[in-house]
Amino acid sequence: MVLTAPLRHQKSFSMSISETLSNELEQALSGDAWYGDPVYKILGKVNFETAYEKPAGSVHTIAGILLHMLAWTEEVMDRLNGMTAGLPSSGDWPDPGAPDEQKWQQFVNDFKLVNVNLVHLIRTFPEEQWSEPILDERNREQGTGVSHEALVRGLIQHHIYHSGQIALLVRIING
Repeated sequence: MVLTAPLRHQKSFSMSISETLSNELEQALSGDAWYGDPVYKILGKVNFETAYEKPAGSVHTIAGILLHMLAWTEEVMDRLNGMTAGLPSSGDWPDPGAPDEQKWQQFVNDFKLVNVNLVHLIRTFPEEQWSEPILDERNREQGTGVSHEALVRGLIQHHIYHSGQIALLVRIING
C-alpha cells in the first residue's frame, strides 16, 4: 500500500500575454534555458577576431548573424509600434564591414539595448491587441499576416535559432 501526502491547494494565477512574452524573451537572452546557453552568454564567448572569421562552407560570419538579429529585432519593434511590415530598414543581412574590435563591441551593445527596449515595449503593449494582426498583407516568408503575439514568439525563436548558429561557429573557429 502506498501512502500519499494530501494535495495542497495552490494559488492559481495566470500571467498576462505581456508578462509571458517578456519573460520568455528574457529567458532566451539571459536566463537559464533548458536547451543550452542563452544568447548573451554565447555572445560573451565571441571576440572580434572570431566574430569576423568565416570558416570554409559558412555563408555568414558571427558579426553578420548578429547584425541580422539586430535588424529583425528593430523591425519587430516597428511592427509592434503600428508600422507596416516589411524588410528591416538596415536590410535583411546588413554587411558588418571590415573586422574592428570597437565596431564588434558596438554591435553587441546595440543588440542588448534594442532588446531592453523591446522588453519594455512588450511589457507596456496593450493586452487586447496581442491577438490582432500586424499591419501587412499575408506573406509567411516575411513573417507577416500574423498576430502581434505570434510576431514576438517568432522573434524569440529567431534569436534562439541564430544563437545556436553562433555557438556552432564559435566551436568550429576556436576548436
